[in-house]
Amino acid sequence: MIKNIILASKSEVRKKILEENNIKCEVIAPGIDEDFFKESLKKEKKTPEMISKNLAELKANKISQKKPNQLVLGADSIIDLGGKLISKPLNREEALNILKELNGKEHHLISSACISRNGSMIWNHTDKACLTMKNMSEEELILYLSKIKDKELYAYNVYQIEAEGRSLFSKIEGDKETIMGLPVKQIKEYLSNYD
Repeated sequence: MIKNIILASKSEVRKKILEENNIKCEVIAPGIDEDFFKESLKKEKKTPEMISKNLAELKANKISQKKPNQLVLGADSIIDLGGKLISKPLNREEALNILKELNGKEHHLISSACISRNGSMIWNHTDKACLTMKNMSEEELILYLSKIKDKELYAYNVYQIEAEGRSLFSKIEGDKETIMGLPVKQIKEYLSNYD
């Protein structure tokens, strides 16, 4: 099994998931304007799954062009609320508004992973989880946000399922790692068969 890859992401959660699964990674941030590409893909009427997959591929390909013969993993996660894509909050006010929008509703969290070599995708996988948020008061949402540090809030979306975020939901269907942003079981399976 391949045990060393490059992670085209600055997500500390994704790095931690890989390390917990005995996959060492060098981190290189791809430095792309995700919102710009997301908007372009939405105009092309791409599904949320296709947008997530395309962004993961874009990140992996960009870094793998600069790192010949190395495996580069790109990943992307999207919240799909009935066809509306929810982006990462830029400030606490936006975070509260996102939680209000998700409040009491079911949404899908889509996570894609792509492995590229020499600038081209050689493998990809997209997984989807379904989450139903409890009906909460504005005070409860504000209290929840007060427990989350800025660094975590802006990097990993509005809820951390591995920590405080679990308390927001009445129902969670899907893989925990997928919700955290990386379908690691499928990545491990691919790397174990890669020669």
